[in-house]
Amino acid sequence: MSRSAVITGTGRFVPDREISNDLLRERFPQASDFVDKMEASTGILRRWWAPEDWSTSDVALPACRQALERAGRKAEEIDLIILGTDSPDYITPATSVVLQHKLGAPRAGTFDVGCACASFPTGLNIAAGMIAANTQLKVVLVVGVYLMHKLAAADDPLVFFYGDGAGAAILEPSSEEGFISSAFQADGSYAEKWSILAGGTVEPASEEALRAGRTRVKMYERYPPEINSQGWPKLVRSLAANGGFGIDDIDLAIFTQVRKPTIEEVMADLQLPMTKTHMVMEKWGYTGSACVPMAFDDALEQGKASAGDLVVFVGSGVGYNQAGAAFRLI
Repeated sequence: MSRSAVITGTGRFVPDREISNDLLRERFPQASDFVDKMEASTGILRRWWAPEDWSTSDVALPACRQALERAGRKAEEIDLIILGTDSPDYITPATSVVLQHKLGAPRAGTFDVGCACASFPTGLNIAAGMIAANTQLKVVLVVGVYLMHKLAAADDPLVFFYGDGAGAAILEPSSEEGFISSAFQADGSYAEKWSILAGGTVEPASEEALRAGRTRVKMYERYPPEINSQGWPKLVRSLAANGGFGIDDIDLAIFTQVRKPTIEEVMADLQLPMTKTHMVMEKWGYTGSACVPMAFDDALEQGKASAGDLVVFVGSGVGYNQAGAAFRLI
């Protein structure tokens, strides 16, 4: 019998502490024009931050528990945890293994996916392939989580883009077709444009690096906007070609929630109505590695997708990395 990965439950977590754009204007009076410009450009009005004593695994935990509950599964049944983030608890060990312990999933193997905001679609693709090839895998948890505001400098107005949150999905094998296709693209020449330069092997953490701010996340050069406005339609068309479906067959397209006008431009390029996408940046801000599953979970709650629908997930992150996944919902 063929084994196809299907999504059986989803969950999300948004912290309680609201950081509005007006609060950022008060915090950065010298950069209020920047906040105004970013608000107009992105559609982001607020973001939500976790308590300062929380780590990334703490943010992931409630989303995972909700996904398990909705899938009718217990943590003890999880065979594999795939966690995507670029704001990990530690450089090593993997955040997924910390989450495994906190979740109470003793049977689960774990690993992290570290391709920034493309991590969740990448994790979906990996999970689907592993489920198809390994009969012992019956319950796989894929989670995207973001806690980047804790890695930013206190005086950096780019915290505008750092909202905390998590989104999770449970994948299980089925004889029905769930997973359809994957697509990837990347360009490592952009690696140092938005990054944490020190703390790895290129430049281990040091007092000098700390004083210079290189152990904090920072944008050193803006990315050309066409990376997303041209890259996302290309990914969707690759998913369609790889999966043997037409663009018109797509019922819901979920994109990285970084800029509302980009999503509008991409949907126009694909000749899809805006009713076939979903956006959450206005209420939750940009949540990086978590935004794609959070948007999907919210769309499901609002009845924008149901059994039989074809959904495409497109994630785009620094590096740059981009990944897409296509699934049929059951």
